[in-house]
Amino acid sequence: MRKTTKSPGEKIVKDINRAKHKHYSSKEKIRIVLDGLRCEDSIAELCRREGISQDIYYKWSKAWHSAYHALPLVRPISAAR
Repeated sequence: MRKTTKSPGEKIVKDINRAKHKHYSSKEKIRIVLDGLRCEDSIAELCRREGISQDIYYKWSKAWHSAYHALPLVRPISAAR
């Protein structure tokens, strides 16, 4: 296999494209998903305001729902007696 060397210009363009993408923390993702669940605005409006695609929103939402439903159920103390 032959390795191809990239020109310095290609490396600069790749670095610029990588820097354009915003990285969201877990807290930001959860905040955005919960904003969507409040139904104050449409998902499309929420995504425009946050600068994300609807695909990304639904991906985060699916991950949040999966994690939420994976939590063990906790019974109230009064019901345990």
